[in-house]
Amino acid sequence: MVYYMGRVQGVGFRFNARDLASKRNLVGYVRNEHDGSVNLVAEGRKKDLEALLCDIRASHLGGNIKQAQVDWLEAKGEFSSFVITCT
Repeated sequence: MVYYMGRVQGVGFRFNARDLASKRNLVGYVRNEHDGSVNLVAEGRKKDLEALLCDIRASHLGGNIKQAQVDWLEAKGEFSSFVITCT
């Protein structure tokens, strides 16, 4: 799970994250939070998850990220695709 803080809402961040995660065959979700952050939860191979974090930082929206809080959690196998959800 990752919480991205900065100017990450209203700039296409969730759509970019969804597209990057889907290209790596990851499943999970990304959503805006009420505090202005974006929450991303993804499941897949660790090397693909680490690559996704790099992809997001390297994307055109990476400069909007002021902080990323990454918490590695046990996969639950509850997702079948990567989607944008609402809080």
